[in-house]
Amino acid sequence: MVDMTINQPDVLAEVEQQFKRYELALTTNDTVVLDELFWHSPHTVRLGAGENLYGIEDIQAFRASRPAVNLDRCLRNTVITTYGDEMAVCSTEFTRDNTPKIGRQQQTWVKFAQGWRIVAAHVSLMS
Repeated sequence: MVDMTINQPDVLAEVEQQFKRYELALTTNDTVVLDELFWHSPHTVRLGAGENLYGIEDIQAFRASRPAVNLDRCLRNTVITTYGDEMAVCSTEFTRDNTPKIGRQQQTWVKFAQGWRIVAAHVSLMS
């Protein structure tokens, strides 16, 4: 049977570190790190606030064309849960100064030989 220990401290620390790397890369438009942190597969999905991206090529094209303005945001209610030592879900809300809407982000991470990678992501906004 697979070990499904929830939030093993060492595994949780690894995922928290990668989540922080992702957040910094997102707000500084570091597309190299963003590209690194997504699983390079046609099975990777990112459902955004205004786009549906299927496969790493769609995700990379979106990142390359995305305007690099007004990216700063404030996170709140972040919950990171690990399942065993190879899977995690990261959920957070975010706000930005230029809009009253509340953003929501959820990512599924899997640990591959090359490290933790996002295999699915969802971003949405609510009033």
